[in-house]
Amino acid sequence: MNTNGGFQPVFCTIVPPHLLDRLSRAENSTVADRARRTLRRDAAERTQRRLTTVVGARTVAAPAGAAAGKPHRTIYDLRHGTDLPGTKVRGEGDKPGKDATVNRAYAGLGTTYEMLFKAYGRNSIDGNGLPLDASVHYDHDYGNAFWNGEQMVFGDGDGEIFLDFTVSLDVIGHELVHGVTQYTANLAYFNQSGALNESVSDVFGSLIKQYSKDQTAEQADWLIGEGLLGPDVTGTALRSLKAPGTAYDDDVLGKDPQPATMDDYVQTGQDNGGVHINSGIPNHAFYLFAKALGGKAWERAGQVWYDALTGGRLGSDATFEEFAGLTLAAARERYGDDGEELDAVSKAWEQVGVPTS
Repeated sequence: MNTNGGFQPVFCTIVPPHLLDRLSRAENSTVADRARRTLRRDAAERTQRRLTTVVGARTVAAPAGAAAGKPHRTIYDLRHGTDLPGTKVRGEGDKPGKDATVNRAYAGLGTTYEMLFKAYGRNSIDGNGLPLDASVHYDHDYGNAFWNGEQMVFGDGDGEIFLDFTVSLDVIGHELVHGVTQYTANLAYFNQSGALNESVSDVFGSLIKQYSKDQTAEQADWLIGEGLLGPDVTGTALRSLKAPGTAYDDDVLGKDPQPATMDDYVQTGQDNGGVHINSGIPNHAFYLFAKALGGKAWERAGQVWYDALTGGRLGSDATFEEFAGLTLAAARERYGDDGEELDAVSKAWEQVGVPTS
């Protein structure tokens, strides 16, 4: 693990605080109350994470006899409480039960593990077979899902603005990939490094969904949180890698604020310097890169991003420009100076306004 800058306590949510803050000021008092409750729970979990003494990333041995290539999943039911992890309801190899949320969480962890292992040879999020734990039915009307540095946690949503957070495989993949980042580049969760942290999770969250559907870059929707928004919300998802800024435009949620290029980079004190906002820029660069290459995006394009993330040269406080430079180096090292990959990734960063020299 890259430890320059020290280990960063991790608490990463799929719904950004700026969006929940907008909802907390909604005219509909029920919507506003639920958003404020979610914000309070997020603040409490974030504080708990910061107060926890952390020397390094969690080290948990794989179960005895566990073979590489096989996940070890445990799903817990919080039954609308908040005392993690809750009651164990499904372990590795157990048959599906009647709770669809439990079954979706179990399947999503498995698909994420499978994609990381088969595409990149990574044995779980830490590379050493780390058991994958998830808790479902967190709190009442909780409008979020998060990775807290040790496990996944899913809310049920309120059924109006947000639906059950296990319905989107890319959400599950997104949050688990925060764990991959935690165990590798350890990107600080502020400003551009924080936006890269979020972007890496969006990229691989989308790739995990594409892998599960065996889609090409052209066939994919490139959305994060597709299916998560309630039926009366004007929007398709939380974010779009293909067209940042277009995922939603709703009277209650507001308009998707993500920029696609550096020309529209957002300077803000909210959301740790806009980590969920400016992530649209590297997101779009990856989309352009993957589309230029065509085929299955988790293969060549995803491999370049994975190499840049895990190669040991990405500083914890990395800028977009530094990450871009590493993707060029990764493309060159894996595919050569004359490969189309190097040209495609260089042009992708150029299109979003991030220099690579």
